[in-house]
Amino acid sequence: MAQRPVRRSRRVETRDPASVGILDVAFHRASLVTPHGATKAERDRLRARLKIVRSSATVLRHLRLEARPFTVPPLSDFDRALVAARFGDGTLERSLARLRRAEERIRGLAREAERSLGRASGPDALGDEVRAFYGRLSSFVREIDRDIERLRAIDRFLDERPHLEPGSPTLVVAGFPNVGKSSLVARLSSARPKVADYPFTTLSIAVGHADLGFDRLQVLDTPGVLGRPGRSNDAETEATTAVRHGATVVLFVIDPTGASGYSVPEQEALLARWHEEFPDLAILAVDSKSDLVRGPGERPRVSAVTGEGIDALRIRVRDMLRPRGELPPMEEALEETPTADRAAAEAPEPEPPEEASVPTARRSPRRGSGTARRSTPRTASRSRAE
Repeated sequence: MAQRPVRRSRRVETRDPASVGILDVAFHRASLVTPHGATKAERDRLRARLKIVRSSATVLRHLRLEARPFTVPPLSDFDRALVAARFGDGTLERSLARLRRAEERIRGLAREAERSLGRASGPDALGDEVRAFYGRLSSFVREIDRDIERLRAIDRFLDERPHLEPGSPTLVVAGFPNVGKSSLVARLSSARPKVADYPFTTLSIAVGHADLGFDRLQVLDTPGVLGRPGRSNDAETEATTAVRHGATVVLFVIDPTGASGYSVPEQEALLARWHEEFPDLAILAVDSKSDLVRGPGERPRVSAVTGEGIDALRIRVRDMLRPRGELPPMEEALEETPTADRAAAEAPEPEPPEEASVPTARRSPRRGSGTARRSTPRTASRSRAE
C-alpha cells in the first residue's frame, strides 16, 4: 500500500518584528559609551554625540547584513528567477531599494542631529536632541520591517535550494509526478533524492553531479508538473522555472505503464506544449520503467531499477551537452585524429638532398659536418665527445 504523505502543520510562531531586535542592539551599544573630557559639559556633549554616531552606525551595519546575501556575491539569473516565481516579480529588488533608501535617510538624520547638538546648551537640551533622534531613527527602521522580513524569507528559501554553477551544463529531469524522475536522477548523478511510490514525493528542486569528461554535469531533479496553465502550485512553478531558466538540456520522463496515474496522452500533451514554449531548448523524451513494459517504442527506454538503457542515455546526453568549439576529452581526441594527419605524423623524416659531386682534391669537409657524421659514425661520436 502506498504510504500517504505526512501533512505538515501550518501553525505560525509569533515573534517580535525585526526592527525590535535591531533597535535594541543599537540603543544598548549607544548606552555603553564612555566619553572623556576635562569638564562635565564637555563629557555631556561628547556623550550625546557618541550615542547618535554609535546607534546609527549599528543600525546601518544591520541593514547591510540583511542585504548582503543578495549582493555579495550577486544572485545568479536562475536564483532570481526562482525568487520571482515564488515571491513575485520585482519583490526582491523593491525590498533592497527600500533598505538602501532607509540607509540614506538614517545617514542624513545623523548628520542633522549632530548639527543640532552644536546649538544645544545644557544636559537637558542635549538629552532632548538624543531622544528626538532615537524616535526618528526608530520610525525609519519600523517602516522597513516588512522588507526585512521578506528578505529573510527569501534568504531561507534560497538556502534550501541547490546552488547551480553559472555556465556549467545542466540536465533538468522533468515530467509528471511519480513517473520515475528521482530514481533516474539517482542513477545518472551523485544526488540521492527521496524516492517513494506516491505522487509529489519531490517538493523542491535538488541537484546532483556527474562527470562528462570535459566538464562536470549538473543534474537537477524537479517536482512533478501537471501541465495546468494558471493553476500551478508552488512546486510545479519551481519545476517550470528550472526548465525555463536553468536547463541546458531537459530530460522529459514519460511513464508508459500508467502506474503514475497519468495517461501517456496527458504526458505527451505537456511535452508538446513545452516544445512550443521553449523552441530553442533541447528536450530529450524517454520512457521510464522499461522493466515493466516490453516491446518496441518510439522513444528511448530506460529503467532505473535494472539499469537498462542508462549507459546509452548517458552517451546521448553527453552528445547533446558537448560544448562546441572546445577540446574534446583526450581519448576522443586520439580517436578522432584524421587518418592523413596520423600518416603524416608516422611517416619517416625525408633524407636531406645529397651534395653535388666535387673533385676529391678540392673537397674539404668541415669538422663535425653532417656528411662526416653520416659516413663515419665513430668519427662523429668522437667529435661529439671532443
